Amino acid sequence: MAHTVFIDGEAGTTGLQIRERLARRSDLEVLSIDPARRKDADARAELLNAADAVVLCLPDDAAREAVSMITSNSVKVVDASTAHRVAPDWTYGFAEMSKDQRDAIRGATRVSNPGCYPTGFIGLVRPLVAAGLIPADFPLTVNAVSGYSGGGKGLIAEFEDRPAPERSNDAFRAYGFTLAHKHLPEMQAHAGLAHPPVFAPSVGRYAQGMLVEVPLQLWALPGRPAPKDLLAALADAYAGEAFVEVASEAECAELQKARAGAAGYVQALDPEALNGSNRMRLFVFGAADGSQARLVALLDNLGKGASGAAVQNLNLMLGLPEAAGL
Repeated sequence: MAHTVFIDGEAGTTGLQIRERLARRSDLEVLSIDPARRKDADARAELLNAADAVVLCLPDDAAREAVSMITSNSVKVVDASTAHRVAPDWTYGFAEMSKDQRDAIRGATRVSNPGCYPTGFIGLVRPLVAAGLIPADFPLTVNAVSGYSGGGKGLIAEFEDRPAPERSNDAFRAYGFTLAHKHLPEMQAHAGLAHPPVFAPSVGRYAQGMLVEVPLQLWALPGRPAPKDLLAALADAYAGEAFVEVASEAECAELQKARAGAAGYVQALDPEALNGSNRMRLFVFGAADGSQARLVALLDNLGKGASGAAVQNLNLMLGLPEAAGL
């Protein structure tokens, strides 16, 4: 018998992607609300309590409200909002984050899906903190660029749907200048840091895909680890993982060689390279003298950074093959 799933907020960017991933499966039945009753609290409450599992693709306050409407003790919830990512009674849904996180998700009834930027940052930093290569109180910076789909329907419309005079012509847009981005609490908590990093997010003029980068002054770290030490720690942390891959030392060295073609300089890493997948790939680029390094995570902000991770968590919570639909 197929498990039933209700996506509350299925008309949003993440909700649509999750529905598309689930629609092809025979082991899950997606329950839908009548569009005319989408704002009917009774209709939503009925489906929120009738399904085996619920995925919340809602703004933070609406997600909290939806959780309060669930009275059934058997319903499992994956929340894609920011609302519960550091809540003590919720399990963080990054299965590869540690050796015991996958089992924690399997046994949970409340799982908070990670943010796209934090997935890359935590994926890079947490293993290095755990290995003692980066002290928990070390000052860190994270620079990142995402496709505009990360901003939801509003930003997508700004870049794609508005009439020409109103459509954005920005090639690149930096933001987050308050230094109080909503992703910072989960970055700090789940990377195991004593302080939040300085976070410099940005949006590029392309739909989806992202690069998350952490630059390091290796000479300032205790023990002055070499780039190969960082790479080895990451490789050890994710050995055997299907969705998180660590580039080899040879691959990183090859990518460091800038190429000149007829069109001029060609970038070594394409933020769109893993689009449509639930994969994340990690790189370590080191200076020739070993004094500096750049840690880089490549992922799809709508894949491993959102809908792919949600489906992965859903599979684990329902006892289904982890890679089903991915």
